Amino acid sequence: MRENTAGKKARTRLIVFLVLAGILVLLGIFAPMLIPNDPDATNALNMNKPPCPEFPFGTDRYGRCICSRVMMGARTSIFSAVTLVAVTFLVGTLLGMLAGYFGGVVDSLVMRLADVLLAFPQMVLAIAVAGILGGGMFNAMLAMGIAGWTMYARLARAQVLALKQEAYVSAARLSGCGPLSIMFRTLLPNMLGPMVVNASTQIGVMMIGIAGLSFLGVGVQEPQAEWGSMISASRAYIQLAPWAVMAPAAATVVTVMIFNYLGDCVRDVLDVEAAR
Repeated sequence: MRENTAGKKARTRLIVFLVLAGILVLLGIFAPMLIPNDPDATNALNMNKPPCPEFPFGTDRYGRCICSRVMMGARTSIFSAVTLVAVTFLVGTLLGMLAGYFGGVVDSLVMRLADVLLAFPQMVLAIAVAGILGGGMFNAMLAMGIAGWTMYARLARAQVLALKQEAYVSAARLSGCGPLSIMFRTLLPNMLGPMVVNASTQIGVMMIGIAGLSFLGVGVQEPQAEWGSMISASRAYIQLAPWAVMAPAAATVVTVMIFNYLGDCVRDVLDVEAAR
């Protein structure tokens, strides 16, 4: 009875945060149709204008509508983080499965490369890579993804090492299945749960990382709307126009919290299902 109650609560929380995350994604998709003003239109007469009916979040130092830029920034920030997590998840999982299944030289190469990248803090390494490559969304994503795959690779390798000695894997070998068939049809479905949980919790981390690079000037560049670059561009005028900083900062905090809670809810639901 207690397990059923816990399971219902976990699924309810998951549904709530899935809906909230879905709203954010839809906002990013339909932002060009929902924005009240042109996000890139400048107007010297509207510089640092406080919130009003025409500009719900006020304007920045160029007279641009902050509300429109925050909404357009949702597309940049959310989609870049989700895409980056998806790519690093696929690459890391594939390399980890190959390393765990074949072992030997393949295992040594993959794990030593992961160890080298993990020797540096991810954000420090990302700043260095982005500084070399230059600004831009693609370069910022590449900089964050350089070491982002290592976590998935280590977890996938550990899962494969634990599962490949199971009886159903031996039965698949005896039935004539090849290594790729065993990895993707037998092992992957049984290890996907922990991998998905880690991927869902990394969306917020990647979002903060990309925003941090943009804030430091080595990520997304003006005039493209992105929350980190918006905060950086307006911080010198925080006393004159605090709304120019608070709006993108609040959007970042709320979005990261929603995706972090979503990851926690996914983990809780899987834990309840595993306990049955």
